[in-house]
Amino acid sequence: MAREIVWTKRANNKFNKILEYLELEWGSQVTKNFVIRTYTILDLISDQPEIGSLENQEKNIRGFLLTKHNRLFYRTTTKEIILLNFFDTRSGSKRINF
Repeated sequence: MAREIVWTKRANNKFNKILEYLELEWGSQVTKNFVIRTYTILDLISDQPEIGSLENQEKNIRGFLLTKHNRLFYRTTTKEIILLNFFDTRSGSKRINF
């Protein structure tokens, strides 16, 4: 049974920033493709929450590579998939905020 997808404020803000960047730098078609890919993967995660790699076992946080430049972090509960953050893999930052 598919679990409900819940967006945190941080995940929503980061997703919108990615969309703004893509629209500005690459245009509407690339932005549209990214949105479609993201929601396709969210549907997949909703049905199969363990598909992402386990990033933090104590907090039950998983990660999934959306594109070669963007990684999604999420937490699973018995009823929900909680989207925590989108992370730019090119940022050079070693610290990932969940």
